[in-house]
Amino acid sequence: MKIIKPKLKTTRTKASKADIDKFDYLFMLRNLFVSMLMVTLFGCSQMHEENQSSEKPNVLLIVVDDMGMADLGRLGGEIPTPNIDKLANQGVLFTNFHTSPVCSSTRAMLLTGVDNHKAGLGNMAEELAPNQVGQPGYEGQLNDSVVTIASLLRDEGYSTFMTGKWHLGMSLEASPWAKGFDKSFSMLAGGASHFSDMKPAYHPEPNGQAPYRQDQQIVNKLPDNFAFSSQFFTDQMISYLQQRDAHKPFFAYLSFTAPHWPIQAPQYIIDKYKGKYDIGYDVVREQRLQKQISLGIVPPQTKSIAATTAWENLSAIEKQTEARTMEVYAAMIDDLDQHIGRLITWLDDQQQLEKTVIIFMSDNGAEGHTIDQTWPRAQFPKIRKNIDERHDFSFANIGKVGSYAFIGPNWAQASSPAFRLYKGFPTEGGTRVPAFITYPAFANSKTTDEFFSVQDILPTLLEITKIKHPAPIYNGIQIEAPSGFSMLDILSDTESPHITATRVKGGEILGKYMIRKGAYKAVNIPPPHGNGNWQLYDVSTDLAEAKDLSDEYPIKLAELIVEWEKYSQENGVILPSHVSGY
Repeated sequence: MKIIKPKLKTTRTKASKADIDKFDYLFMLRNLFVSMLMVTLFGCSQMHEENQSSEKPNVLLIVVDDMGMADLGRLGGEIPTPNIDKLANQGVLFTNFHTSPVCSSTRAMLLTGVDNHKAGLGNMAEELAPNQVGQPGYEGQLNDSVVTIASLLRDEGYSTFMTGKWHLGMSLEASPWAKGFDKSFSMLAGGASHFSDMKPAYHPEPNGQAPYRQDQQIVNKLPDNFAFSSQFFTDQMISYLQQRDAHKPFFAYLSFTAPHWPIQAPQYIIDKYKGKYDIGYDVVREQRLQKQISLGIVPPQTKSIAATTAWENLSAIEKQTEARTMEVYAAMIDDLDQHIGRLITWLDDQQQLEKTVIIFMSDNGAEGHTIDQTWPRAQFPKIRKNIDERHDFSFANIGKVGSYAFIGPNWAQASSPAFRLYKGFPTEGGTRVPAFITYPAFANSKTTDEFFSVQDILPTLLEITKIKHPAPIYNGIQIEAPSGFSMLDILSDTESPHITATRVKGGEILGKYMIRKGAYKAVNIPPPHGNGNWQLYDVSTDLAEAKDLSDEYPIKLAELIVEWEKYSQENGVILPSHVSGY
């Protein structure tokens, strides 16, 4: 730095040479000190900026179980969900986000970015057909050919936590503890009582319990503070976050079991909805659809799909039972929202909310099956016998401890009024789910109808955190590379690459399959919900998949069938020798 000497002002008393030399020396020292201070401050500022830019965000991944596209207030529902709605309004809302039709295959793709047929969940463990047992990709649990986002983030210094539903393997080697999570408290199966009685949703043994695991240990008795599933999993996650190393970013996977059957909720919340659904599912379905149209979730010309049985054709007792079941279902979603709100408030109080990428999604569409006289008697008679003997099916007990109820196909259709069918099917009602991503650095209050998949979550998180996927080798083992796309351009509000216009995406589970390219989608579903042949739809204009175009556009259908064969071969799809009634 150039040192500038000021001109000395001449006075009547002439300064001595010694005085002038002393002044020059002191002035030089002052300028040198200022220079060093500026360099230090500049360096500190630059280091702070570098630390800020290199600081990795926290990640909170919230997954709910079997929620329909119109169950949230932000998506047209009448159930109050202010906490979830606020998060959705602050971020990027996806109206064309797709999962697998069922939970475990979705969760496998969510955590690995790899197709479920390669990840070990080519079929659900409970539904494996004889010709699938023992085949690669059909292990019934996460296999060693994939690495989870938890492992990748932990390798880069993240603390990793998981609470809630796992459904990716019962064994220790397939547990959250073995798949990248520092701390975990998981319900291992597909479903269970939401209360502390540990009754399984399905089990072949008369006294079988719902399987839980805390880290490496199997849990034989739930903690005393387990009053209800959504409450406990939230409490446990907050506890993990409170005890974490505050100097490290965290990855928190909060995987609720609600609103999966059995439909249950705390009584004081159920009481809030008494009589609210006496108007019936036909009215609620139309109200939700009109709200979705007004919100821009679906196009103005969209029509709802009628119920299998009109509300007016039900008996008085049937109406009463249907209305009560929906009251409990609404209470489950209300309760979910409250506990998510508690976690968000805690993050805000800890000054972590602004540093956290929040992802919210359902694992598939609403559950439209029902507990009738046949399910699942023919295929799993022991399980059905235990269901009948261990539960109280009375009207008075719906939603309480020991109850066992589904919302059924007609309320499920109201949960996604514009889409065909529900969970278990590769139709829009089975795979198009509520989803959003919120983070201050991303776009605010944005809605996109770009087609995205659950497999896109892992690539997006890797790009956000600037982590490179290690495929083809991880810890000396050959692994699969993720096949999804990063959504960061959409999230950052930059120019979109519009990959969805030509993207090819296939999927299969339970012997029901689809292939999609751009606006066209081919679906193959066996009877009774399909005809066992390929059907072609333009889902850009026909959300209900009501008009089969296979005869009108045979060349387009042939093109998609070729794409299906390619997808099937690349991912090792083995169609089951028998098709589940699910």
